Amino acid sequence: MNLRRPNANEAIGTFNRSRDVAPMSGICTRCVDGCRGGCDIWLSSFRGREVLYPGPFGEVTAGAGKDYPLDYSHLNIHGYAVGAKGLPEGVEGNSDTAVFSEVDTETDYGWDRKVKMKVPIFTGALGSTDIAGANWEHFAIGAAISGITLVCGENVCGVDPDLVIDRRGKVVSSPEMDRRIETYRRFHEGYGEILVQMNVEDTRLGTAEYVSMKHELDTLELKWGQGAKCIGGEIKVRSLDRALELQRRGYIVRPDPSRKDVQQAFQDGSIKEFERHSRLGFVTREGFLEEVDRLRDLGFKRVTLKTGAYSMAELAMALRYGSEAKIDLLTIDGAPGGTGMSPWPMMNEWGVPTFYLQSLAWEFAERLAKKGMRVPDLAMAGGFSSEDGVFKAIAMGAPYFKAVCMGRALMIPGMVGKNIQKWIEAGELPKSVSRYGTTARQLFVTYGELAERYGRDIDNIPLGAMGIYTYTQKFQIGLQQLMAGSRNFSLETVNRDDLMALTEEAAKVSGIAYVMDAHRDAAEEILEG
Repeated sequence: MNLRRPNANEAIGTFNRSRDVAPMSGICTRCVDGCRGGCDIWLSSFRGREVLYPGPFGEVTAGAGKDYPLDYSHLNIHGYAVGAKGLPEGVEGNSDTAVFSEVDTETDYGWDRKVKMKVPIFTGALGSTDIAGANWEHFAIGAAISGITLVCGENVCGVDPDLVIDRRGKVVSSPEMDRRIETYRRFHEGYGEILVQMNVEDTRLGTAEYVSMKHELDTLELKWGQGAKCIGGEIKVRSLDRALELQRRGYIVRPDPSRKDVQQAFQDGSIKEFERHSRLGFVTREGFLEEVDRLRDLGFKRVTLKTGAYSMAELAMALRYGSEAKIDLLTIDGAPGGTGMSPWPMMNEWGVPTFYLQSLAWEFAERLAKKGMRVPDLAMAGGFSSEDGVFKAIAMGAPYFKAVCMGRALMIPGMVGKNIQKWIEAGELPKSVSRYGTTARQLFVTYGELAERYGRDIDNIPLGAMGIYTYTQKFQIGLQQLMAGSRNFSLETVNRDDLMALTEEAAKVSGIAYVMDAHRDAAEEILEG
């Protein structure tokens, strides 16, 4: 059994001609001389490196399709007929007080200075890709009014067309970074925060110094990696002048735009785009601790870390070094991940999958705690899209995991709302939308609530932001229902006993009790009583 179908996928615009395909290679069992397309091998024969990346760039997000042996569907949530944990102090649980709409879904993170969020989710890093920049207003305002944290990803300053740097190569002005921070802050109401992510190039450009000095930003995130890839971030560039500009700023650009043959090929039309790549980082304990201290000296109140689906050695480094540095949040991103642009083979075939990675993270956190070390607040990422998955991740990781980082699942509502706004303005609502109404007030179930809350400012909330808010509201209600059914009326009381493993393999990997063993002692006591 092959866990994915290689050599063809819609993400890169390829397909198999035959219905019968060799499972391991993905090659048609009958490969015909004269075939007009179009598997990966066929397209790679003349478009080469372009076939490594999902596309069209700037118009899509992509997520790997590999079907791992274990994921969170191999866990189920326990429901109980008695009990009510986490009710406000002094409130006795009964049928009148323990109602699902009163469940508290708030969470927080931070070592000393806590950040509260209304629901335990926040956005993935929305960085230098076109799709992040073009949709930023929708994403940022949507996160702000939903009361969740927004992560401004790596390389935003570095790719800003209007970037101004000084003679030392440091940022003097970045209008794009300014726009990103100010858009979120316009509607921020005390829940969540905006934080900026920093990689090797951002460090060299002085991004931290810039956002600290100009915006007095509270939090900065160091980035070791992500679940979608184990190399630095990429974007595509369709202009030779732009490719040369980014190369001068210190980025790796391929094909090399300074070569005459490449320039000629671009002018001839055979090369249609360039890739801008970030550099690999090299982590040491001393270097990490020194960098965290440096950022705090710059005035940052919180320092967080994002790491990817690396081996368990790097996971141990992130947890141990994070504890020693007293970081405020460690986000652990499992494979396969989603992305605005990552190499398709890498997205599918590298890294520790999310379920396994969180199981290891909990095991390592337990070991550090038993040594007397405080474990930083943790967040899990890598393929989550709904409240049931988030409940399972928080329960499986209790008491260390406080939230889930969601990438594409929080981007989709923003893009849906944005497109509904365009369709309304053009008078071209598709039937899939118009059956619910023809105006924003009719279409969005939260419109009236937001209009009451913001008054005239409702006109300044784009429909993409309203889409994110509406999705978050559904998420919160669904989570309240799951929590009430498991008799948890506060996230702090959710724990590993609220889960059961449906297979013995899932039980072995996660340490969650197998369904035929879960709560057996209590059941035996009742039977024998």
